[in-house]
Amino acid sequence: MLSNLAGKKVLIRVDFNVPLNASFEITDDTRIRKAIPTITAALDQGAAVILASHLGRPQKKKTDEGQIDIEKFTLRHLKEHLSSLLDLDVQFATDTVGKDAFDKALNLKSGEVLLLENTRFQPGESKGDREMAAKLSKLADSYINDAFGTAHRAHASTATVAEYFKKENKSFGLLMQKEIVNADKVMNSPRRPFTAILGGAKVSDKIQLIEKLMDFTDNILIGGGMSFTFIKAQGGQIGNSLVEDTHIDLALDLMHRAKERNIDIYLPQDSIIADNFSNDANIKVVRSDEIPEGWMGLDIGPEAQKTYAEVIKSSKTILWNGPVGVFEFDNFNKGTLKIAESVASSTEDEAFSLVGGGDSVSAVNQSGLADKISYISTGGGALLEYLEGKKLPGIAAIETEYIED
Repeated sequence: MLSNLAGKKVLIRVDFNVPLNASFEITDDTRIRKAIPTITAALDQGAAVILASHLGRPQKKKTDEGQIDIEKFTLRHLKEHLSSLLDLDVQFATDTVGKDAFDKALNLKSGEVLLLENTRFQPGESKGDREMAAKLSKLADSYINDAFGTAHRAHASTATVAEYFKKENKSFGLLMQKEIVNADKVMNSPRRPFTAILGGAKVSDKIQLIEKLMDFTDNILIGGGMSFTFIKAQGGQIGNSLVEDTHIDLALDLMHRAKERNIDIYLPQDSIIADNFSNDANIKVVRSDEIPEGWMGLDIGPEAQKTYAEVIKSSKTILWNGPVGVFEFDNFNKGTLKIAESVASSTEDEAFSLVGGGDSVSAVNQSGLADKISYISTGGGALLEYLEGKKLPGIAAIETEYIED
């Protein structure tokens, strides 16, 4: 975090990509609250703060006439709540790098905050456009990236813009620093046993992470749809469960390599299955490798829940990414909630726990256990890529040399 902001204008890239209901009311303000410490720290130094963020994917969700749906994706919906959290009247610019943004930024005084319009209204944002980035850089004297959730995107406001600031005038925000420190704690200095819990639909989404985890983990607990690719690879009958047949050989190879390295990969012994992908479907519990045709596994079963809880209880470092069942259905969220309870319990016994990824974070929040987790990441894809050992563009850009415009 920069410490030379007195009397300066600072552009802070935040992640205000929050969910809104049909009335455009914020249903979860976690990402906004996580950014407040950095904004407040800059204001306390006497800076004038300019905030840039995206909201949704307006370029990919255009109207039937091919126009951006301004009302659906405008950051104006966040202005009132942000003002309340900061206890000041946040100003709003109706564009990102246009006349309104420049005029309001020019007149912004120390202690004031200006929120720019959705960066993704600009077609150059997702392309890392240099012209857009150069214009953004002219709004401020300094740049802070506090948007870990988008750090894996080489976008104009998350990466390219940083190249137009000298090293002494750009840095990570307080949230970004916490994200990096806690991810590094898992990767570089885990206390053992170290257990990774991986859920979600597809093995293909987690291949690189699993391979990286084999360098430093002791146990890998697998749940969700991705588990059935591994179960089928071992000859199991999985009925109509989700499977990636093109990754059967890879699943076998991963299990073989894990065994060679004395890493235990756990698959659910039993599953809660349904005869339809619906919360109202008929339900029964069977062995995960004996699922009949016409039925599909939608949650880990009670025996698997017990086994996974025991492994988690004995762990000293825990990484959790992804639900182990169809968490959005109440009848199939028991396994995921049990994981949340087990991680929280182990954390109370002095384990270090890192939770990241949409539904696993939602499970922790829904169970009321968020304050019992060591660290909850704001990053989904960004966290995965960082843990895979990739250099994220939003992080690398802070270290990039200054470009003369």
